[in-house]
Amino acid sequence: MSITTKTGDKGTTGIFTGERIVKFSPIIEANGTIDELSSFLGEAKHYVDDELKEILEKIQVELYSLMAEIASKGEYKKVGEKEISHLEELIRKFEEDVKLEGFVIPGSTLASAKLDVCRAVARRAERKVSKVVLEYGIAEDALKYLNRLSDLLFVMARYIELKEGKIKYAK
Repeated sequence: MSITTKTGDKGTTGIFTGERIVKFSPIIEANGTIDELSSFLGEAKHYVDDELKEILEKIQVELYSLMAEIASKGEYKKVGEKEISHLEELIRKFEEDVKLEGFVIPGSTLASAKLDVCRAVARRAERKVSKVVLEYGIAEDALKYLNRLSDLLFVMARYIELKEGKIKYAK
């Protein structure tokens, strides 16, 4: 089976419901941004230790489930309170070590810079998904998940900087 179908040549694409929608639909915009986030996470994995790499890989799998939920207009749902709670547990775990003293200047190390880019893309994905939530009444847990994910990526970046003694604060 070829990945080239030519069915999208006129500006529409198929979603899980079987319908075709325009490529600039909020659903496609949201999923495109989540896909971009997953790609940046894939890059970031090459710059972090094994513990953080494992976390990022699990997140990538969950992001596919988020995209499926959005593309199915809520019919397919595998990410919910359990996954959101897990992100919150990870945030608390990293916050135990990272004691922030003010606003941080992102990217003091290459690895933290990669995670900061992921965080910024996660925030954009959150904004895109908020439009889906408001227009279609679906993906509320996806919105919560992306919010917690951006927090986790922020604190993981600071954790890396802490370990290397390179957290920089805006003064």
